[in-house]
Amino acid sequence: MPELPEVETARRGLAPHLEGQTIMELKVREHRLRLPIPDDMGEMLAGQQVRELRRRGKYLILDLQKGSVLIHLGMSGSLRVLPTITPPGPHDHLDLVLRGGRCLRLRDPRRFGLFLWAEDIPERHPLLCELGPEPLEEGFNGDYLFRQSRGRRRRLKGFVMDSRVVVGVGNIYASESLYLAGLRPDRHAGELDMVEYQALALAIVSVLTSSIAAGGTTLRDFVGEDGHPGYFARQLQVYGREGQPCIRCATSILRVKIEQRSSFYCPSCQT
Repeated sequence: MPELPEVETARRGLAPHLEGQTIMELKVREHRLRLPIPDDMGEMLAGQQVRELRRRGKYLILDLQKGSVLIHLGMSGSLRVLPTITPPGPHDHLDLVLRGGRCLRLRDPRRFGLFLWAEDIPERHPLLCELGPEPLEEGFNGDYLFRQSRGRRRRLKGFVMDSRVVVGVGNIYASESLYLAGLRPDRHAGELDMVEYQALALAIVSVLTSSIAAGGTTLRDFVGEDGHPGYFARQLQVYGREGQPCIRCATSILRVKIEQRSSFYCPSCQT
């Protein structure tokens, strides 16, 4: 599933092609995404100018003159700006047609994505209103994580993957951040001290920043807005490396299941 770095990479690539453009129409070839696209959504979008393309967690927010569009890429979705005359493929479910002969095209083989209308402030939408802070913005630090963790028995990896605690730290990025901070993923969140959480917060910021710079991580079907996969996978130090030597100490990387997700760590470097 595309996570924060993949979605941010897509936002940065798409924004220059969308902002300031006028929407001519919405062509929907398949209404049945995770939630159905309303029949009258095209009427709400036609004639509106795109003011800004933003991101909140794993959601893209297309701000218009009146209202916004919330977009989620689901498990395998991608967005591309193409000439409108480009023939659609079997999984190209909608086109947001722009003035000038180009369109924003949503491709989603598994149809787990979302394309929703938000008339009110989008951050008040039920899908967004309970999200935690952005890890790359002011306010996210070790002190915040320490305060949030008090009294919690939840495993550390599950704690940092909780979008109500902080958004965008998906399975890959949680494993990589915990390795960089030297912390085992199966410790209880409430056991860590302030110094450990300061190290973890710095590690999360570092890993996400590096992944965005590399264009995200190659995740099965995910591709960026240019059609190419991300390349942070080349930099992975523990994720997916079960049985391989740790790059620091040569100890074999272990894999454990935490909250039904595979977690990779070095038993020597992470305590």
